[in-house]
Amino acid sequence: MDGFGLASALLPEDLRAAAEGLSTAEKRSCEEFRLRRSVPAAALIGGREKPLSSAVVTEEQLRGVLETATRSSLHASEDALRRGYISAAGGVRVGVCGVGVMGPEGVSGLRSFSSLAIRVPRQVPGCADGIWEELTTGGFRSLLVVSPPGAGKTTLLREIIRRLSYAGDRICVADERGELAGFGAGGGFDVGPHTDVMTGIPKAEAAEMLLRSMGPQTLAMDEIADEAEGAALLRAVNCGVTLLASVHGRDRTDAGRRPACRALLRAGAFERCVTVSCRDGVRRYFVEKLP
Repeated sequence: MDGFGLASALLPEDLRAAAEGLSTAEKRSCEEFRLRRSVPAAALIGGREKPLSSAVVTEEQLRGVLETATRSSLHASEDALRRGYISAAGGVRVGVCGVGVMGPEGVSGLRSFSSLAIRVPRQVPGCADGIWEELTTGGFRSLLVVSPPGAGKTTLLREIIRRLSYAGDRICVADERGELAGFGAGGGFDVGPHTDVMTGIPKAEAAEMLLRSMGPQTLAMDEIADEAEGAALLRAVNCGVTLLASVHGRDRTDAGRRPACRALLRAGAFERCVTVSCRDGVRRYFVEKLP
């Protein structure tokens, strides 16, 4: 089953039928399904939301999607929920909004679900073709991929991993949410024959485990988010490992304002940067060498 099928399979039956009724072109460019309580559900297509039905979404339907995504184990997914998402089969990520439940150490969970964003995962072989020569001239060097949310950095990262792996490089992936490789809950993307994936473990810890146990030539991590992850990547560089990582941002300058990424850039951990932008469904890549 493709990414669209995996994502639409989480929808309530009537919305699933509406999703399947989209045109082939719409299915190919569908990025997310958006379900908000008390308003009609929509598919995000080419950066715009297209209603799937005139009927409004109920909280019971939102909970039903989450039960399907967790295989009727929503009660066991509190740790993921407090971070605002659920990982489902094949690399599908479900973003969750609702009323936060606060505990002694901060957010402990969510209740009274109000909206969901079901992201459609995709493998796009060839999406790196136009920049591959710039990325590999003189050999592949540590690379930072920067883009706003939803612009395509994970898809590009996945394709670079696949190509490097098929070229014979030994790649290790710290894939906490299972989005890059799609492993752990069924399905799975082609990330190459020389790729080792650690899923379901916080990225900083996974990176340390991979460094100790798998001897990577390249360590890949999607969405550097905190200083612990940045520190783990910096230790990898000091061990002679090449980095392949991504971070949210409009451009490199914007990304460099984030503490974890700022420390890596100041340390010269990355030698190249790709900025991804998306407008009207068209993605563009800008490659630069870093000082």
